[in-house]
Amino acid sequence: MTDEDAPVPACDDDVWTQFRKHTVARIGLARSGAALATKPLLDFRLAHARARDAVYETLDEARLVAGLKNFGLPVVSVSSAAPDRKSYLMQPDLGRTLGRTPTTDTEAIFGPYRGKHYDVAFVIADGLSACAVQAHAQPLLAEVLPALRTENLRLGPLVVARQGRVAIGDAIARALHADVVVVLIGERPGLSAQDSMSIYLTWQSGMPRTDADRNCISNVRPEGLAYADAGFRLLHTLRAIRARGISGVQLKDDSDRLLIDDTRN
Repeated sequence: MTDEDAPVPACDDDVWTQFRKHTVARIGLARSGAALATKPLLDFRLAHARARDAVYETLDEARLVAGLKNFGLPVVSVSSAAPDRKSYLMQPDLGRTLGRTPTTDTEAIFGPYRGKHYDVAFVIADGLSACAVQAHAQPLLAEVLPALRTENLRLGPLVVARQGRVAIGDAIARALHADVVVVLIGERPGLSAQDSMSIYLTWQSGMPRTDADRNCISNVRPEGLAYADAGFRLLHTLRAIRARGISGVQLKDDSDRLLIDDTRN
């Protein structure tokens, strides 16, 4: 190998080492000629493969349901109109609506809750990363459900939605007559995180909802937004939604300021 072919650091490695302590982004990567050096190239390909695998990973529904039952609320399982993962990925609209088969009939599933009214309904959907909700949904709910119980809110059953997208929460909220629906869902996997979870909160006014009507809290995981901080933001946003009867772009999220003030005190 000639001197021209030897891997060349992008910059003084000591400098980049200091920056790498604060981010998982790929910065200051060594190069070999005009291309990446072998190690960062292989690391990139491995991360890409893991992200692809996460999209196709199947939710361990039985284990998730068993864990959710520890919260003392009924747990209901539903599926979207997507019959399989390929259909879910190729036809996004199928993941936004509830399935209509003999085993997933909405009337039969939500029949025991007909005629009731709930302040909040939680939906746990696999989304594009089943491993995200598998790992983070229960710890996040452990942060918020005790607080909501002290406020005497009427909590609906916990709903696990297979092959679900965010908007499936709207159909579930209508079936349960819930004022607010909170959807915990796996985010699209990236090259630095394959198990990131998002939270979507939507005020249900009886009208069709769009993404502009939702508030989002993203990157919930130990390496991103910690469970305690995510729970704080969720509770603060939920209280604001219920107090004002609005959500989405109409509702300014000032939870960051409150979190900063809390750390200073």
